[in-house]
Amino acid sequence: MDQSSPNLAKLIAKDLVTVGRLPLILMLLVLGSALGVVYTTHNTRIAVAQKDKTLVTREKLDDEWRNLLIEETSLADSSRVETIAKNDLNMERPDSSKEVTFSAQ
Repeated sequence: MDQSSPNLAKLIAKDLVTVGRLPLILMLLVLGSALGVVYTTHNTRIAVAQKDKTLVTREKLDDEWRNLLIEETSLADSSRVETIAKNDLNMERPDSSKEVTFSAQ
């Protein structure tokens, strides 16, 4: 290659900087905007997936809470407690003459 032939890459770069400045800037802005859209979409999808997982966990915890409330209600039933006291622990209700009452003053 002789020195008289111009370097094509240098010529294109010089042309972009001088004549094609506005289209180059617009192209860079469009590419930046496209990358921003991709980044935002990715983050939104991650957030939606986390929200869905959280809602599923919340539903499971709500079900467990309802079951615990039902279990607590059944275990605290006074007739059940009385039956266990009589049968398992051999307890009896005291006579009224053996009852002692306290009054707070």
